[in-house]
Amino acid sequence: MYKRYALPFFDAAKGLHCRKENLRLRRAKDKQRKEKWKESGMKTGMKKDLTQGNVTGTMLLFAGPMILGNLLQQLYNVADTLIVGRFLGADALAAVGSAYTLMTFLNSVQIGMCMGSGALFSYYYGKKEEERMKGSMHMSFLLIGSVTAVLNLLAMGFCNPILRLLQVPAELMDMMRTYVWIIFMGLVFVFLYNFFAYLLRALGNSVVPLYFLGSTAVLNIVLDLLFVVVCEWGIGGAAWATILSQAVSGVGLGIYAWAKEPLLRFHKPYFKVNKSGAGECLRFAAASSLQQSVMNFGILMVQGLVNSFGAAVMAAFAAAVKIDSFAYMPAQEFGNAFSLFISQNHGAGEQDRVRKGMMGAVKVSMLFCAAVSVFVFAAAGNLMSLFVDAEETEIITAGVGYLRVEGAFYCGIGLLFLLYGYYRGINKPEMSLVLTVISLGTRVLLAYVLAPIPRIGVWGIWCAIPIGWFLADAAGVLYLFSNNIFRNS
Repeated sequence: MYKRYALPFFDAAKGLHCRKENLRLRRAKDKQRKEKWKESGMKTGMKKDLTQGNVTGTMLLFAGPMILGNLLQQLYNVADTLIVGRFLGADALAAVGSAYTLMTFLNSVQIGMCMGSGALFSYYYGKKEEERMKGSMHMSFLLIGSVTAVLNLLAMGFCNPILRLLQVPAELMDMMRTYVWIIFMGLVFVFLYNFFAYLLRALGNSVVPLYFLGSTAVLNIVLDLLFVVVCEWGIGGAAWATILSQAVSGVGLGIYAWAKEPLLRFHKPYFKVNKSGAGECLRFAAASSLQQSVMNFGILMVQGLVNSFGAAVMAAFAAAVKIDSFAYMPAQEFGNAFSLFISQNHGAGEQDRVRKGMMGAVKVSMLFCAAVSVFVFAAAGNLMSLFVDAEETEIITAGVGYLRVEGAFYCGIGLLFLLYGYYRGINKPEMSLVLTVISLGTRVLLAYVLAPIPRIGVWGIWCAIPIGWFLADAAGVLYLFSNNIFRNS
């Protein structure tokens, strides 16, 4: 009797002991792996562990290089425009300006996909799941690379129909065809730069992408002067200067990632298409890409309505939008950095830092936007005078009206950028797309309803924009708290 029950009792005890021992060993191994990951990931001072340190300070230090990079890009665009306009004339400037709108739309597809994938990379990096991060990295590279190839083929194959759709004047057609045909070749380099930039940022490194962007901006200006002024290659020279600079930044950043970040190296086995992994990458990339595309499409629709009010309002809108973009650009880039901060901490299970991060980011963004609102509202006339001669009173008056309406409500778009970033960061990229549709849908609908009313006119367009921001803000905050997302994020 004793033997009959002793053996099972002994085996059960032994089994329990083995399970406990296995669990202890697994935990020790997991801890060792995480320590090794952290050590290998923080070898240089250029990286920041977004799951450690002061929450607000970490976000600001991480966001700083991203804000400076965007500012450099804006300044380069201004310098490029000045060189083309000064040395090639008004026709070349018009051709480059029209091409810029087209390229902004095409690039927004790629950048949106890279942005969405970056949130996924950051999530798995924070979670310390190396295999899943590598899998998503390889799948995203295949996916976005394939979309880039298709875009390139379509753009080059349908170049003439696209130019006719844009209603390019006959006298500019040859010049613009020459320019965009060369520029289309650089789509692959735009993809490479943005893909590796978001990979590095997902690891907490926002400094190296800034270095490459800064050096590329300087190179582009030097090559512009060389090809356009010295070699006299015309508008084609400006296009070659652009894509050669893009090649240096895209290929150079890829080489840096390969040489300095073993975690970011490609390996053949990971290129196997996994259904669930591919679906996850597609979900993040497609939602963010659609968001960027919807934004550009909405802006184009508003532009069409603005054009109906004549040349003075068109000129005022063009100048005021440039000022507008400079004014809230830091808040936009801070929102992108905030998204990666949330992703990494969400993946690491640091929910307290997620909540503190949201509160700290709101305070920083609101303070910045309030300060910029006061400045733009007060200095609207002087800011318009930087772009328009003082004698053009009609243009300045229209532009000042736009800036004082938009400038008074920058806090609305500042909060919206944070909501976009937050929902991407907690693996709900579709909600960012929904908020974009609400914001731009309201803007376009109200603008087309109010603008034709004689007593409202162009003011209907100006007022529709902040109304769209605040409706999207309300929807985002309501969804946040009604579903207990912020509490359980």
